[in-house]
Amino acid sequence: MFTGLIEAVGEVTQRQPQGTGARVVVTVCWPDGAPTGIGDSIAVNGCCLTVVAIAPQDNGERLTFELSHETLRCTALGDALVGAPVNCERAARLGDRLGGHLVTGHIDGVGTVCAIDDRAGAWDVTYSVPDDLAPELVVKGSVAIDGVSLTVNALPEGQLQVTLIPHTVAHTQLLHGGIGKRIHLETDLVAKHVRRLVELGLGAAKGRA
Repeated sequence: MFTGLIEAVGEVTQRQPQGTGARVVVTVCWPDGAPTGIGDSIAVNGCCLTVVAIAPQDNGERLTFELSHETLRCTALGDALVGAPVNCERAARLGDRLGGHLVTGHIDGVGTVCAIDDRAGAWDVTYSVPDDLAPELVVKGSVAIDGVSLTVNALPEGQLQVTLIPHTVAHTQLLHGGIGKRIHLETDLVAKHVRRLVELGLGAAKGRA
């Protein structure tokens, strides 16, 4: 489980095919300098990945992850070429402050950057949203975009809009790549459960009709 508060922006430093999947190395420097362990869960652009190898570096750590064919199919991690910046967050610990919202690291869908509007000190960014995720989004609700916990400002048809403050821009890769970049979307965990309960209730009501 994660919070959607990015700890560091890492860099993809190696990538190679591995069967139908891929093996990816990310170099990252954690602000507290604490070492990562084999088997640890790291959210990379919001996607929960398992550390399978670690190599200490002067500027941090080189963390190796194995991506299955399913991960490549359901995410935009296949777009992350060597040199690409990636948002990184270590799993939350019980007792930590929950500054963002509950993020599972399981990507619900892939959207694209549709518009970036500079508002002189902030940026309004509009993303496309797959139709099946629209019912799980609400204005002023939470959404994770590339692993970053954000608040939904508006919901144009087929899209969502958020506002990025300078701190978010400086400490994430959200504005990197510009218009057309594919991004990871994870909707709010509570919204998923509410939607499921409503669907089950409607199905039961139809069955009694």
